[in-house]
Amino acid sequence: MMTMTGEQLAWKIRRHGVEMTHLSCGSHIGAIMSVADIMGVLYAEILNVDSNNPEWEDRDRFILGKGHAGAAVYAALAERGFFDVEELKTHYQNGSRLSGHVSHHLPGVDFSTGSLGHGLPAGVGMAYAAKKDGKKHKVYVVLGDGECDEGSVWEAALFANHFRLNNLVAIIDHNHMQSMDFQENTLEIEDFGMKWKAFGWNVIEIDGNNCDELRSAFKQADEYAADDNHKPTVIIANTVKGCGVSFMQNDILWHYRFPHDGWEYDQAVTELHKIKPEGVEDIYTPNGIENPEFPMENDDVGNDHTLTYTWNTTYPEKMRRVEAKSGTGEKEHRI
Repeated sequence: MMTMTGEQLAWKIRRHGVEMTHLSCGSHIGAIMSVADIMGVLYAEILNVDSNNPEWEDRDRFILGKGHAGAAVYAALAERGFFDVEELKTHYQNGSRLSGHVSHHLPGVDFSTGSLGHGLPAGVGMAYAAKKDGKKHKVYVVLGDGECDEGSVWEAALFANHFRLNNLVAIIDHNHMQSMDFQENTLEIEDFGMKWKAFGWNVIEIDGNNCDELRSAFKQADEYAADDNHKPTVIIANTVKGCGVSFMQNDILWHYRFPHDGWEYDQAVTELHKIKPEGVEDIYTPNGIENPEFPMENDDVGNDHTLTYTWNTTYPEKMRRVEAKSGTGEKEHRI
């Protein structure tokens, strides 16, 4: 098994993600692409795990709260030698171990996820148990920013602060989109960092698609953890949904869509090959695609697919009158 850098593994995750969703006609390539750099640095350089002993008691624990991006976990585990890379082709297929959302039936997976809001509470429990037992391993949880709409996330955040779980690091894949729209159009969450600070956490905000900034953030989290009286750390990793393929970036269509045969697949692979790091091989299309198809004039590229754009519902105008003690009498207020 080749030793890889975070950048190399992140590219592999993106390439596997395109192939896996293409073959399975499965969803969530946009989320896979945004989280790829986080997963690449974690599995290549940070997590203390052993593919030859997946149940090793002293291993670091990892949970992907946003379980719909599970292909990123599968790709990282396969490249780290937990199972054969060839099995990735069975993603989302009937009878496969690689279910659409993360499954603990696979070696290297500590917790099944898919129902959003469960990952951090489970991670908090693991970190609390480790601290009570005097264990030195760490617990890492990657959450989606849309997942942070769940109240269970904030209950867990309160608990983690109260018990000073400095062996816990949460990483938010803050790609600013969720389900069918931009996050701020769905449920406002900013100032995101101040919310976590108010809950007692150390907060680090970075570019989550920059591996150097990720490395620095994890180092800083270790420095915080060195103080036994310190608190848990959250890394708010600002990312781009669909990062790595131009026509997927910041387009909510690619939350659910997969790269179809034709220009979608061809262009995704071609663009990834343009940014392929040195020393990395593509097992699917080693030399890229010789004569890739391109989108035609009427193909659905560069359009706004968000709910707020496509759903133009109007509401009946309502009026009410309120008394205003301003010396000018009654004023009308439109609501």
